[in-house]
Amino acid sequence: MAKIKTQYSCRECGALSSKWAGQCPDCGAWNTLEESAVAPASPKGGRFSGYAGTAGAVAVQPLSEVVATEEARIATGIGELDRVLGGGLVAGSVVLIGGDPGIGKSTLLLQALTGLAENLATLYVTGEESPQQISMRAQRLGASGSPLRLVAETGVERILATAEVERPQVMVVDSIQTIFTEQLQSAPGAVAQVRESAAQLVRYAKRSGTALFLVGHVTKEGTLAGPRVLEHMVDTVLYFEGDSSSRYRVVRAFKNRFGAVNELGVFAMTERGLHPVANPSAIFLSRHEEPVAGSVVMVTREGSRPLLVEVQALVDECRGGNPRRLTLGLEQNRLSMLLAVLHRHGGVVTYDQDVFVNVVGGVRVNETGADLAVLLAVLSSLRDRPLPHELVVFGEVGLAGEIRPVPNGQERLNEAAKHGFTRAIVPKANAPKKGVKGMEVIAVQRLAEALDQV
Repeated sequence: MAKIKTQYSCRECGALSSKWAGQCPDCGAWNTLEESAVAPASPKGGRFSGYAGTAGAVAVQPLSEVVATEEARIATGIGELDRVLGGGLVAGSVVLIGGDPGIGKSTLLLQALTGLAENLATLYVTGEESPQQISMRAQRLGASGSPLRLVAETGVERILATAEVERPQVMVVDSIQTIFTEQLQSAPGAVAQVRESAAQLVRYAKRSGTALFLVGHVTKEGTLAGPRVLEHMVDTVLYFEGDSSSRYRVVRAFKNRFGAVNELGVFAMTERGLHPVANPSAIFLSRHEEPVAGSVVMVTREGSRPLLVEVQALVDECRGGNPRRLTLGLEQNRLSMLLAVLHRHGGVVTYDQDVFVNVVGGVRVNETGADLAVLLAVLSSLRDRPLPHELVVFGEVGLAGEIRPVPNGQERLNEAAKHGFTRAIVPKANAPKKGVKGMEVIAVQRLAEALDQV
């Protein structure tokens, strides 16, 4: 068997080198040379032998003649996971799921596969744990009698050979950082190994129609370990969020070719595994016995789901010369901007105060609809005056002090009314034409109007 050649390419400038060096000889960047396999040359004329190659031209068809068919979905049996996936698994799709160690990635996938194994051919490839460890976890989950097929292997060529024999409809590889290919000399977990191994697994999934799960580790910075190109190779990217010491876990879709992005699934970790939370709004609301200063409830939207979360603010006198602005679950730079708007258009001074803002429950709010809720929570804490217990707020605040509308305002109000809220402050453009039963909707156009209402 001919020896497979490798080369090294610079990830900064793309220059090629036959051997590794600490510095790129072309652009001078340090530690940027990465190993990759050399594609075999064409039998006639080399790798790039001109347009009249041996393969010939491929068939081209007009877009109007392409028939768009609805992809058949495979339900995993876990409602929140199906929601994040866009309704279930699609044959031939590749799903990358990442998260911190111990947060529940392997537990969730084992639960899903043990349920699917009752009716489908499944294969669980473990590169980190032994089959005995997987069996112990399945026993704890109450699924030790499942016909799920297990294999402990880290060589991607042997994994694919096994898959050709087993012909699974759903396969899990846990984790991609432990898998290596014999075509490269670098150690498992290296950038080149992760990229090449994932590429071979993706090609197999597309060719065979196998729904494939890849488990990925997360670095200290919170990003997926390995090259970012790995996220471009797969169809869906899911991330586990939340503290591993907390009971609740959040799975968020950051990319989905077969469904909505930013979809959210909420799970509760128990002794019997991860259980879906049907009403996640209830866990994000503290529901104090008496109204407290600095707390306001807002309605955010995660994917197709309206979600009620509590925004808390603590404003305290600054003892030093530089007041602090800290946020958990919100963008910190946006808080500084909102405080400037509050000063300019609301006449409320906070430049001599420390301001801390937190979204209860560990959920992260990425949309601008939380602006108005943040400012009202800050004002409530600063004045030490609680807001009404039955009040809900949402709206974007512009630099000119205007209250701008947010998408799906009617759905947000319906969700709040379902949880017993009777009063809402919303942008004027989001005010419902027919109203909401049992709820007083106050529409505002300017920040000063909203402050007058509270």
